[in-house]
Amino acid sequence: MNLRLIVALLVLSGAALPIRDAWAWGDQGHKVICEIAIRLVQPGTRAEIQKLISNDDRFNSFSDSCTWPDHPRQRASEHFVNLPRDSAGLSSETCPGASACVVTAIKKDFEVLSSSSASQPQKLESLKFLGHWVGDIHQPLHVSFEDDRGGNSILVTGICGTNLHSAWDTCLVLRAVGEDVNEAATELLKTITPGRIESWTHSEPKDWANESFAIAEQAQTKYCIRQGASCDQPAGKVKIDAAYVAANTPIVREQLQKAGVRLAHLLDAALRK
Repeated sequence: MNLRLIVALLVLSGAALPIRDAWAWGDQGHKVICEIAIRLVQPGTRAEIQKLISNDDRFNSFSDSCTWPDHPRQRASEHFVNLPRDSAGLSSETCPGASACVVTAIKKDFEVLSSSSASQPQKLESLKFLGHWVGDIHQPLHVSFEDDRGGNSILVTGICGTNLHSAWDTCLVLRAVGEDVNEAATELLKTITPGRIESWTHSEPKDWANESFAIAEQAQTKYCIRQGASCDQPAGKVKIDAAYVAANTPIVREQLQKAGVRLAHLLDAALRK
């Protein structure tokens, strides 16, 4: 199915989500994802992106602009999706109990960016939002549970900050790819094969959310304690040590890669002439 059509079919409904404290992936992760995407898009798409960014009064590069929705926080309810603790994931293109979430945000800004009637300022804004949303949906703790605020309420000990969400936002990313955005993108691109691109782009945002939720529920993430059908909050603090980092580094790297590839595919679908 045509990707533009797939995304356009994502019509969702429900009630508003509460604000969360942490930012998905932190600035580093968002920049790496968008740097991967800008390198993968078709030349014509890249030219359109650069044309839009050239009119931005704050950013000189697309990768930097993808941090914009967090500084200051904008459209706060659209950075994540909450699921029930006994959920098996998203079974339809709806946000459970919500009128807006990260899945609908992708749909909304994709449509603006691909619209022939949208103004250049509108397209610029949606470009920055879309780059950010695709990053958000690939951060596992942004497809999670409301009552612990996506892991913000789960304290950690060890080498990664104060809570589980912030550990996944920044600490694990820096340990997985380092501090240099260009070097990180270059390194991650080395293992993005045509076969992986083909596999990763035959999906839609609902599937991306379910992939992230599956990671959030994995035992090695230590976010979910399985009690029958329920995924319960862990008791006490989560220990993040070298073994935790080693187990989750391949996951972080692949989520960054998937997000970059899928964002590039969306941008090509929206902007390629």
